[in-house]
This record gives sequence, C-alpha cells and structure tokens, in this order.
Amino acid sequence: MSNRPSRIHSEIDYNKEGRQDGFLRLPHSVHRSAYGWIPIPIVQIKNGDGPTALLMAGNHGDEYEGQVALTKLVQALQPSDIQGRLIVLPMANYPAAHAGLRTSPIDDGNLNRSFPGEPDGTPTKAIAHYIEGTIMALADYVLDMHAGGSSLLYPPTALYIRTGDSARDKILEAMQVAFDAPYGFIFQGGESTGDSVSNAAAARQGAYGIGTEMGGAGTVSTEVLAVAERGVRRFLHHLDMLPGYEPDAARGGRMMELLGPQYFVYARDEGLFEPYVDLLDEVKAGQEAGAIHHPETPWLPPTICHFENDGMVICKRIPGRAERGDCLLHLATDIA
Repeated sequence: MSNRPSRIHSEIDYNKEGRQDGFLRLPHSVHRSAYGWIPIPIVQIKNGDGPTALLMAGNHGDEYEGQVALTKLVQALQPSDIQGRLIVLPMANYPAAHAGLRTSPIDDGNLNRSFPGEPDGTPTKAIAHYIEGTIMALADYVLDMHAGGSSLLYPPTALYIRTGDSARDKILEAMQVAFDAPYGFIFQGGESTGDSVSNAAAARQGAYGIGTEMGGAGTVSTEVLAVAERGVRRFLHHLDMLPGYEPDAARGGRMMELLGPQYFVYARDEGLFEPYVDLLDEVKAGQEAGAIHHPETPWLPPTICHFENDGMVICKRIPGRAERGDCLLHLATDIA
C-alpha cells in the first residue's frame, strides 16, 4: 500500500467525542465544477473507551439493503447508546451508489476489487486507499454490507473468509454467528476472496472483517431489511458497543461453504436465460440448471446449462438476458 498521503479530506475529527456528520471530500475537477469534490457521507459516534467498528455499505452502489439499514441506524443512535467509536459509511463508493450502479460511472471502478487503492489514482482507487489506510487503520472490527445488486439475488446471509488462522477464524465465526442471519457462508478460493476485497483490506490493517449478502434484485424487501437491521444491532452488541440493546433469542442459521468455480453455473452462450431451479433448491451434479434461448434464431435449439456438483442454490441471476460469461447460478454446500 502506498505511503503517499491521501487527497481525501475528512470533515470528521476521528478523536472527537460525541456525534459528527459530514463528508469525506475527494477533489474532483471536471467541466461543470473546476474546484469541486466528491462528497462521501460519513457519520461518527464516539462515546468513551471501547472498540472501533466501521460499518459500510454502498461498496457496490446498486446494493441497497445495507445503505437503507445503516441510514436508519445512524438516525436512531445517540452517543449515549454507544460504547467506543462507531464509524459509518453508508455510500462508500459514492459515485456508484448515487448512480445506482455496481461500479462508478466516473471510472468504472469496482471498489470491492480496488483495495488497497492508490492515493493519486482514479476516484475509486483513491476512495479504497483512504478507507483502508485511514479508517480501517483505526478500526478493530469491520462489517461490509453487500447484496446481490441488480444482477443477482441471495438469501439473507452473513459471511466471512476463512484465513487458516484458527484463532482469527474463531473470532470471525463468532461475529458471523452474532449477526444471526438465516444463512452463514464461509468463502474459500476464487476472485471474491482476493487481496483486493474489503475483508482482505481489514485484515491487512489488523481488523476483523465480515460481510453480508442481503437479498438483491435491485430492490429492497421488507423481510431482508428486517434481518439486516436486526443483525447490525446484534453485531454491535456482540462487540460490547451497544450495551443498552437487549437482543432477542438467537434463531440460528444454516452454515455453509462457498467453494471453487466448479460450483458456479455460467452462461456459455448469449440469449435469454430460463432457470429450471429457484433460490434455495437442492440440486445434484449433472442436473439441468436452465436453458439459454436464442430468439434471434428461434429455429435453433436452446443451450442447456448443467450443475457440476451437488449443492443448494444460493445465488440466482435476475435479468433474463445473459451474455457468455455471466453468472447464472451459484451453489453452496453444508459444512462437513
């Protein structure tokens, strides 16, 4: 990670007690605004000694459930409710979140593939550099709230990346369990667990980070939002940061593994995707997963997609039109 200073200026004093609302200002000179800046909203609530937790959403801008849950949270909390320091970024990649897009319309940057970033890089890389090098460097714990966005749908899930360090993994697992989502996923392998994602950034800064996949489909459901709001408060209570909150009884979740690329189904042709299964269905290796139809040449037979392994469908494509290489479905397996 670069040692050069960030170009981002914070309106928040991270050492100040009480509540502060403001922006991270990223200088951005464009035709309509020669001396302008990108306003990344930030809220800090600090009350005495205790851990520091970073809650973030809008890492991908079309994932709305976390943005809504964190916005409602900061409106409800007062400094007296918190023990320690809570930092909230509800629209972490502000250009993407403001546009309702997974990636930034300015530089096409995917924030969750941009850590550790560059202080003098494109806006997305500059945001990544500041979040990791400044905010995560202050944090003991990180919760990065994701969802399926516009193209995918997940059940409400809390997840972490297995590190192989048994002591560290035990702490991550306890955070996941405390969130108490209906499903718990453990990632291992694949692009989603590379060095450029937020959980890896948190680990580089000595923080413990977990994430969520809360619904998706480019919308917000009342059911999933309720899971997200409850989970965030349970997460903070687990960290002894929300002492006055009295959590209800744990409901428990189905704990599963997300394995390698052979557990994905990808489109191998272009056309209209007809799924043969639905979210949470149990499937077998060799089973037909769906068909890619070709209305441009309707006399040709569809391309049939198959599952390579047994598992449960935990991710499903939403748009009907698919191109070669698009993720259509994804499987998880119960932990052995």
